[in-house]
Amino acid sequence: MAENISLQNFDWDAFEAEAKGGKNEELISKYDQTLNAIKTGEVVEGTVKAINKRDVVVSVGYKSDGIVPAAEFRYNPDLKVGDKVEVYIENQEDLKGQLVLSHKQARAARSWERVKEALEKEEIVQGYIKCKTKGGMIVDVLGMEAFLPGSQIDVKPIRDYDVFVGKTMEFRIVKINEEFRNVVVSHKALIEAELEAQKREIVSHLEKGQVLEGTVKNITNYGVFIDLGGVDGLIHITDLSWGRVNDPKEIVSLDQKINVVILDFDEEKKRIALGLKQLTPHPWDALPADLKVGDHINGKVVVIADYGAFVEVAPGVEGLIHVSEMSWSQHLRSAHDFLKVGQEVEAVILTLDRDERKMSLGLKQLKADPWENIEEKYAVGTKHEAKVRNFTTFGVFVELEEGVEGLIHISDLSWTKKIKHPNEFTQIGAPMEVVVLEIDKENRRLSLGHKQLEDNPWDALEATFALDSVHEGTIAELSDKGAVITLPYGVEGFCTARHLQKEDKTPAAVGETLQFKVIEFSKDAKRILLSHIRTWEAPKEEEAPKAKKTAKKEAAPAQAAIEKTTLGDISALADLKAEMDAAVLEKLEEKAAKKTTTKKAAAKKTTKKEEAPAEEVTPADAETKEAE
Repeated sequence: MAENISLQNFDWDAFEAEAKGGKNEELISKYDQTLNAIKTGEVVEGTVKAINKRDVVVSVGYKSDGIVPAAEFRYNPDLKVGDKVEVYIENQEDLKGQLVLSHKQARAARSWERVKEALEKEEIVQGYIKCKTKGGMIVDVLGMEAFLPGSQIDVKPIRDYDVFVGKTMEFRIVKINEEFRNVVVSHKALIEAELEAQKREIVSHLEKGQVLEGTVKNITNYGVFIDLGGVDGLIHITDLSWGRVNDPKEIVSLDQKINVVILDFDEEKKRIALGLKQLTPHPWDALPADLKVGDHINGKVVVIADYGAFVEVAPGVEGLIHVSEMSWSQHLRSAHDFLKVGQEVEAVILTLDRDERKMSLGLKQLKADPWENIEEKYAVGTKHEAKVRNFTTFGVFVELEEGVEGLIHISDLSWTKKIKHPNEFTQIGAPMEVVVLEIDKENRRLSLGHKQLEDNPWDALEATFALDSVHEGTIAELSDKGAVITLPYGVEGFCTARHLQKEDKTPAAVGETLQFKVIEFSKDAKRILLSHIRTWEAPKEEEAPKAKKTAKKEAAPAQAAIEKTTLGDISALADLKAEMDAAVLEKLEEKAAKKTTTKKAAAKKTTKKEEAPAEEVTPADAETKEAE
């Protein structure tokens, strides 16, 4: 009722008159002077008036407040009413008459300058981790997208990047590229200085032998890194367990809390060597006191090398089986030929040193030594079958059984063949019959023979290949010095190059079969020398010696007056026998007709006889001369 009375009593005429008099324009002018002059596209500072889940109300001193999406402030979760923020004037008035502002564009407008300034002054900036990318994270810093490498998130390795997405963290700008406007930030750099101080404090209180609790931070193939509360230490793989460890993951797991003992540390380099196995007694101390050399022991093969195998007989207690102790055989091989990793074996203790914590084992000692009764099993003269193991230039090594080997000298392979190398006679792995020739038990050596399986054929061959006997042979090999000839009964002979000449002067060839005469036979040296040239030259040379032998028998009384014929004369007479016989008869008749007794003539006649060729004397000539 009162309001109705006041409205009824209001002097509308007076109000209109005042308005016409200019008072209204004056009031509007005064109101406009209280507002800030802003322009679209300008960056101004405003004050946060209200905050809700979707929007942030910001006053910039304009006739209306602006609305900024709350998502643009997610890098700053501590934003509160009354904070000063920079905003960008997108529009002074939209269709609803609302001032449109953007905090994101305001930050972007000044972001590069602020980034460079933060890098120079090493300022700490806040950033919002937007998403994960290859090798790290994308962070919104000062209105720009920056790269956060995975190694710069924390001082310890990060296994799951997803837990950081959507978080706001403090960073330090560590690198920029002005050309491409790339920014690299680090969170690790902020905590390293603090950690360094913590490390110095922790290391200063460390002592060797001290036991600490730590957390498994990282596992590598060579050891385990332990976080001791701000400083890291390393347990080398050999210090994880008294036993052999192939993979540290068999002993510990990530984030596991364990007790460790400090073995050593370097205060300057901040390196700490830790041990885990040292917290338990050494397994060598738990070995039975009555364990001794010669005892049998069981174990598992853990490592194999060419020279031997390591057998774990108890956790942390290992013994070495050298390859020479795996078999009685003198033919050493690799340990891989006898054992495999993980194999359970029984062995004999050969040496045991508790102080040095060393043990050597043997496998072959589980079997009897084959050389103990070698004289009984392989007596001299006995025949056995062996297996070819190896060749040398001087013979063949064969194995009669495991641990018993012998040598067949190359000269004991065959009675008749000249063998240059054993591979001409047999091959590795082939069986071979042998005869025991000699035993050297002390040095574990056997001298064996193969040819002794048969009787020496050279006793019988001596009669077959007598001197001057002719045999058919085949040329097996040719060289500058001569040829190797294959004769009957598997015998080989040698013919020098001079004695290999053929009657038709054509060269001899390998595989050609010719007649050969034996010119030398040596049973002791097992050598037969042959000649082919003697087989076709001999018939011509044999006629002259026969004629000469007959003439000498019939003309014995006249031998003093007639000179001895020479080998050259015999060859000439053999070729011209008829002509020479006539000439001799003619000369003898002339000598009978001459009856000179002067010494000069006799001397002259004697001189002529010495200069003239020797003459063959027939039985008739001898009788005529005797008559004179």
